[in-house]
Amino acid sequence: MPSVFLKKKFTVTCALFACLASFILTGTPLLAQPGKEISPQERCPVCGMFVSKYPDWITQVRLSNGTVKFFDGVKDLMAFFLNPTSFGAPGQKIQEIWVKDYYTLAWVDGRSAWYVIGSDVYGPMGHEFIPFSSSAAAENFRKDHKGTKVVRFDEITEPLVQSMRHGQKMR
Repeated sequence: MPSVFLKKKFTVTCALFACLASFILTGTPLLAQPGKEISPQERCPVCGMFVSKYPDWITQVRLSNGTVKFFDGVKDLMAFFLNPTSFGAPGQKIQEIWVKDYYTLAWVDGRSAWYVIGSDVYGPMGHEFIPFSSSAAAENFRKDHKGTKVVRFDEITEPLVQSMRHGQKMR
């Protein structure tokens, strides 16, 4: 009888441990990865542009319901981030933000990136926040391309985004 009891207790303990491990691993940002599959029909929810035409500029967010939204640049991603309800995602929280480092094209956590504004480099729809994984790379780019400022994610405001979106046109 004690053997059966110990077996059940061991099984329950293992199941609880597996559930806890699963919960911890799925909630850990270190394991977060950007979406890889981008359909040719994927459109930016802000401007409607087909994002796969501009692979170097693609950015993305993962919403709390697991949906991934792709954008044609940081500017539209930020417009979405600042007001997801306006772009068809009411009640959704943004779990992950991914941008591509301008020089390496490697995916970078958008909240930790450095952004150059006011440069002579334009994205698919004009003025753009140019993302970098390091402050040194951002500062070098700013100097080389007449950028006006290097900002962090938390410094990007709705008025700044709207000023960059004003008069934007597809290229």
